Amino acid sequence: MGLTIALNRGRILKECLPLITAAGYAPAESLDGSRKLVFPTVTGGHRLIVVRGSDVPTYVEYGAADVGIVGKDTLLEHDTAGFYECLDLGIGRCRLMTAAPVGVDISRGPLRVATKFVRAARRYFEAQGRQVVIIPLAGAMEIAPLMNLADCIVDIVDTGNTLKANGLEALETIAEISSRVIVNRASMKLKFDEVQAFIDGLRAQAARLAPAAPGASRA
Repeated sequence: MGLTIALNRGRILKECLPLITAAGYAPAESLDGSRKLVFPTVTGGHRLIVVRGSDVPTYVEYGAADVGIVGKDTLLEHDTAGFYECLDLGIGRCRLMTAAPVGVDISRGPLRVATKFVRAARRYFEAQGRQVVIIPLAGAMEIAPLMNLADCIVDIVDTGNTLKANGLEALETIAEISSRVIVNRASMKLKFDEVQAFIDGLRAQAARLAPAAPGASRA
């Protein structure tokens, strides 16, 4: 059997699907509006599975998928022992940043930090020797400082317009984010030729489109 390829549904899927199609892994039917989650490809006996971004590393780690495409922000929150990060596709670009109310100095003292990127935030502030309390939130981090739940946030930033609309400003960059190809460790050995062909095909397509790629892609 060919490769099982796990794709991050949503915006990353829309941006990576043209690369996958051009590389020879086109789905045999349209993904648009479909309620199906598993799609055969036109050639090669491969199949595409469409799952939540946070689940892509899990499917790859446990071997349910041989390869996956997912944002670096998701990988920062996941144990990477079960897979290799093999290729930066250069799409889905944005930044993981700290942000705080405009004019507020957060450079001193203990901090309350609201974020869904708990591991990345903790590593960042620990490296600075800062005393912080991490407050996990699933979304709408921007209102946490407004409601006095947190002093600052750690979140994905593109244009900064959402921050500005809520009286916040972006401060420090924690990580540059883009979409990455990950490979199950066992699949890298057992299906090396197929995996390498997949990576090489995507690398060639990503390089071809690189000059036209936007500098950022998420709000």
